[in-house]
Amino acid sequence: MSTAKSSAKQRSPLWRRLLGWLGLAVLGLLIVGLAGFLIAYAVVDIPDPNEDFQAEASFVYYADGRSELGSFAVQDRQLVLLDEVPDHMQQAVIAAEDRTFYANAGIDVKGIVRAAYNNVVGESTQGASTITQQYVKILYLTQDQTYSRKAREGILALKVQREVSKDEILQGYLNTIYFGRGAYGAQAAAAAYFDKDIGEVTVPEAALLATVLNSPGTLDPREGKGAAADALVRYRYVLDGMVETGALSAPQADRFSRRLPKTVAPSQDDELGGPDGFLMAMARAELRTNGFSDADVDAGGLQITTTFSRKAMTAAKQAVRAQKLGRLKQLHIALASVEPGSGKVRAVYGGADYVRSDFNWALAGGQPGSSFKPFALLAALRDGISLTDTFDGNSPYVIEGTGEDVENQGDSGGGSFGFVPLLYATVESINTAYVDLTLSMDNGGQKVIGAAELAGIPKSATNKLAPVPVVALGYAPVPTIDMANAYATFAAGGRRADWHVLETVVDADGETVYTAEDTATRTFSAEIASDVSYALQQVVERGTGTNASTVRCPVAGKTGTATGAQGEVSSSWFVGYTPTLSTAVMYVRGDGNEQLENYLPTFYGGEFPARTFAAYMQGALQDTKCVDFPAPAFVTGTIAPPTSTVTVPTTTTTTTEPPTTTTTEPPTTDPPNPNPPGSQEPSSDGPGGGGGG
Repeated sequence: MSTAKSSAKQRSPLWRRLLGWLGLAVLGLLIVGLAGFLIAYAVVDIPDPNEDFQAEASFVYYADGRSELGSFAVQDRQLVLLDEVPDHMQQAVIAAEDRTFYANAGIDVKGIVRAAYNNVVGESTQGASTITQQYVKILYLTQDQTYSRKAREGILALKVQREVSKDEILQGYLNTIYFGRGAYGAQAAAAAYFDKDIGEVTVPEAALLATVLNSPGTLDPREGKGAAADALVRYRYVLDGMVETGALSAPQADRFSRRLPKTVAPSQDDELGGPDGFLMAMARAELRTNGFSDADVDAGGLQITTTFSRKAMTAAKQAVRAQKLGRLKQLHIALASVEPGSGKVRAVYGGADYVRSDFNWALAGGQPGSSFKPFALLAALRDGISLTDTFDGNSPYVIEGTGEDVENQGDSGGGSFGFVPLLYATVESINTAYVDLTLSMDNGGQKVIGAAELAGIPKSATNKLAPVPVVALGYAPVPTIDMANAYATFAAGGRRADWHVLETVVDADGETVYTAEDTATRTFSAEIASDVSYALQQVVERGTGTNASTVRCPVAGKTGTATGAQGEVSSSWFVGYTPTLSTAVMYVRGDGNEQLENYLPTFYGGEFPARTFAAYMQGALQDTKCVDFPAPAFVTGTIAPPTSTVTVPTTTTTTTEPPTTTTTEPPTTDPPNPNPPGSQEPSSDGPGGGGGG
């Protein structure tokens, strides 16, 4: 016992020395920090806000970097005195942004410590801004989330606090802060959200205006159900803050918290009218995704270069007008065009007029029908199946164990084709053969879905698909732009890239602050891609897609006609590409599920969609050099050039044979008949609808 006590006494001087050294180190750091702060406080001057604070419009350009597509709004601001702003509006902003505003020294020490801790442990770089700090940042500083900017912000806030009264700071803040919808300041915000003067806003309206300050745009209830739900959470936080600061009683806050006050619809700038408005909206959405706030976009003086081609957009508008279907008011035509290998979106036609309806059909899409079959073709080639292997093309085809049957239907009434090579099944879009193909592969349905993802169909679309035998018939909706991008992967020889609409962003100082990344990656071999392209070229040359053959350059593509749950034709597609441009065209009616049959003069994908595709590609590729497709590799077999004719059965007998392939047989030297009598565009029902030709 005495020995242990003696050892402890011997160790204690060392511990005391360590504690002493630590204390000296901390004291030294405090002295250095204080000295640094005093020096910084002495040398940092308050700039003249009238010289430094200037909002600038952001301009959006086509891909050439010179042709202007449009501009995002300059500041919409109307200055008001603090006395003109209702007290409940002032208190709502204080509750939302800085509940100790009238008591603090211009900075929030607790908030700074909390933000610093979160940043050190790996959370995103956070601010801890009081109203004074936010006002200083707006007037004198940039929007950068850096420690140096935050330090200067804090020093300036302390200086401003000593020289300007709290009421003056609040008045300046309420006249400069961004509320979304292009509105800067409370007066402009009241007009933008409620079509009234700031002096007329009610308590709930004031609380909602304070709500959107946290994230203008994403907390605007008019931005959709998700935004409205998020806004309600923040709105209740603001009301709770007003109770905390004594601006409201708890019963009042409880009554107001039940629902958001109604807002007016956002006004649309005239330049957003017509199809180009969809391009501007897509550019803004991608800017948000890449960290640019609405304030940056609407007042940051940005120079935004997009991927959109002016020539391609002109061609898209002309191609739609050329169909002369404007009298069909319920008809929606969507077009999306993507550059293979880069993912650059060259053209989007999302609707006739963005101001009239901002629903973008190129982003929404519909059931692709048989235009989904190339992903099953890709899956088959990756699984060792060749273009010469044969599959059951009889109709109806009964899926064993389910009792479900699939039929070939089309222009000439459908029919049976017997056992046909995969190439011929693709050229004539034979539903039953593609169901047989899917069943012939182990986990065939899942392989088709996986192949679609490899090509570029996002999981948000494939998650709606079940790995069923009819998955290749395109029964679940896919965005038009994703179909164009997936076919672009075929055109790029198996290299997939994420589609995007932004190229570069340059700030007001001339610095490039954003450049699109190269996202291209190989997802399947160039040899397999060349075989897919070969098969789809035959579709255009002598199959269901011959209306697309008028393009002066070599074209590969696929038709698609889908039926809804009631067996009615609900969408009509053509998706195709040259080696340099991939394009998807979709026709739908009403909400996207209404019947096209007996509404359009002809409703198959090989008709209006293929014609629209051809008209667009002619214009978009004008004055460009045509590029040939690579020769097919025939990775699992060989096929002679299509020159001869074979007899195809036309009986309607249903086969009872199991799904088969002929991979053990040597490849034929005679090609499948490329253009038999009675070529047609089949369609069939799948879960919740189906697809065909």
